Formats: sequence, structure tokens, C-alpha cells
Amino acid sequence: MNDYTRLLEATERHLQALKAGGVRFLAVESETLRQLREAPPLSDASDTSDTSAPENTEPAMAALRTRAAVCVKCPHLAASRKNVVFGVGDNHAALMFVGEAPGVDEDRQGEPFVGAAGQLLTRIIKTMGFSRETVYIANILKCRPDTPGQRAGNRKPTAGEMKTCLPYLLEQIDLIRPKVIVALGATAVEGLLGKTEPIGKLRGRFQVFRDIPLMPTFHPSYLLRNQALTEKRKVWEDMLQVLEKLNRPVTAKQRGYFLKA
Repeated sequence: MNDYTRLLEATERHLQALKAGGVRFLAVESETLRQLREAPPLSDASDTSDTSAPENTEPAMAALRTRAAVCVKCPHLAASRKNVVFGVGDNHAALMFVGEAPGVDEDRQGEPFVGAAGQLLTRIIKTMGFSRETVYIANILKCRPDTPGQRAGNRKPTAGEMKTCLPYLLEQIDLIRPKVIVALGATAVEGLLGKTEPIGKLRGRFQVFRDIPLMPTFHPSYLLRNQALTEKRKVWEDMLQVLEKLNRPVTAKQRGYFLKA
């Protein structure tokens, strides 16, 4: 599948989502129509290049980012946000982390997981042998949930907000095609799988989402509130399973993290 086809399919999914939401008419610039009419380049039958090489998803991802940046599907969120927090990382990442929604730090900087919980997630990622640049990090919601009447703190996204914003994340997943997804916290699991069971019962057992193995685990903010070694070990055991699913080597030192001496 080439970039043109991928972008066309992403556009079609977006239009279908708009239609399902009640939108019946769209204003399209003449230049955009001209570009859409252009035929995609024909593939060269004599091309012997390595077809296993990752496709260039940058144009499609950039187009998706542009659409998300001007989204006003949730007027109350669009009015209160400072930035749309799209996602960050490698468009060809084998591992993808999904949280629930941006917080105040993320809204200010326009990047997911940059606050205290994000710093902890970054340490977890590094301990696994990755970096923020080699994985992909996103949220169910691209906007920080508004908190009218509150001077501080966050709130859980509503089911309606998650349903409205989810198509953006689904397109990201389809473009990235990760080998494993890690759902951080109960809200992320609810947004992706529709399950409302306590995260303590769901974590540690692989689920399947869009034919991709999905590991539910505690949100890093939970570990900030609960510093018990046993809870840190639970999350780490989940990450060890993720590494094994990715066929990544696991050292004895990694296996021993957060175990009592």
C-alpha cells in the first residue's frame, strides 16, 4: 500500500466518522479537489526493492495531525484547551502506549506524558530498553478535559468525549501498526476495549484490539500515589510480558527489578 492509498483510506475513515456524527456538508477548497483528482504514481513492476521496509507514513500522519489540530467536535474542550495533544514518537514503532487524556502540563506543552506521570513513564520505557523516540505515545482524548469551577486537578473523560475522539487514535494505530499496545489505566482500557472492570483485575493479561496484542496495566500516576514495591513490580511484570511478546531479550537484571532482596 503506497502513501496515496493510505492517505485516501484515512480520509475516507474520517469522512465516515463525520457522517456518523451527523455532518452532511463540508467546505472543500478547489486546490484540495485538484490534488485528490491526481492519479497516484504507478508502481514499477521491475522494482526489486525490499518490500519489507516500513512504508513512509509521514504524509498521512501529518494530514491526520492537521485535522486533529483544528477539531471542534467537542466545543467545550476546544474552547478550554491550549493545545491539541496529538501524539509523539516513531511512526513505525513496534510498541505503543495509550493513556486517557492530557493533563495541565500536556495541554500547555502540546505533548503527551510530560508531567510527573510522564517522567515516570519515560523511565519505564528506558528501563525496557526503548526511548520516547522509538515508541509511540498517545491518548484516547487529544484535548484536556475541561474542569469548570476547578482551579486545579483533572477529571476523567466522559464516554461521549472518548467516543467522539477515538477515531483519531484509531487512525494513528492503523498508520503505525504497532506489534503491541500498552493501555495505561482503567480509562484507557475502557476507551479502547469498552471494559469497565477494575484495572487491578484486567492488568497482566493480554487482550486483543484490532488484531494487536494489548496489555492493560496501571497508569504511572497510580505508582506516584502508591510507592509500594509490590505495585511497582506488578507494572514491571506486565512490561516483561510485553518485552517477551516483542521477542526482545530480557536480562537477568531486568527480571530482578523491584524484587525483594
